[in-house]
Amino acid sequence: MADQRVGVYAGTFDPVTNGHMDIITRAATHMVDKLIVAVAINPGKGPIFTVEERVAMVQEEISACNFGRAVQVDVQPFSSLLTDFAEVNGASMLIRGLRAVSDFEYEFQMASMNSYLKPHIETAFLMASDRNQFISSRLVKEICFLDGDIDQFVSPRVAKLLTAKKPKS
Repeated sequence: MADQRVGVYAGTFDPVTNGHMDIITRAATHMVDKLIVAVAINPGKGPIFTVEERVAMVQEEISACNFGRAVQVDVQPFSSLLTDFAEVNGASMLIRGLRAVSDFEYEFQMASMNSYLKPHIETAFLMASDRNQFISSRLVKEICFLDGDIDQFVSPRVAKLLTAKKPKS
């Protein structure tokens, strides 16, 4: 459809958390007709999952979702500038999640730079839900690797995958 609203939600998703899924669900339900979940190929962040594993993980989580309306949600890896990726995929909106005030300064700078690069692509921020404000992939990995309980932060599928990546002592 010509007037389809396409949005991109990008991240490393190493691993995908309940917080990520909350943003994906809310964006797909309320904001766009098509959502592309863009999995960053970012070796500098030192992900523990390969990009292929992260794409598959996000796809599996999305397949378990009921968005309550007809919406297309695709998962794609990317390694270019986010604004270039969005433009090539016909997106007019970048979706960003905010957990806390500490996220705002970085996200504000990124949104400003993205607007400078591609003024026709808007950035929309979604505040994390109360129950997800403190969740980060980095902390989930740390809790898991120190034998803590991660069940309230990720799905059982992701918990199993993450536990399998736990370093052997």
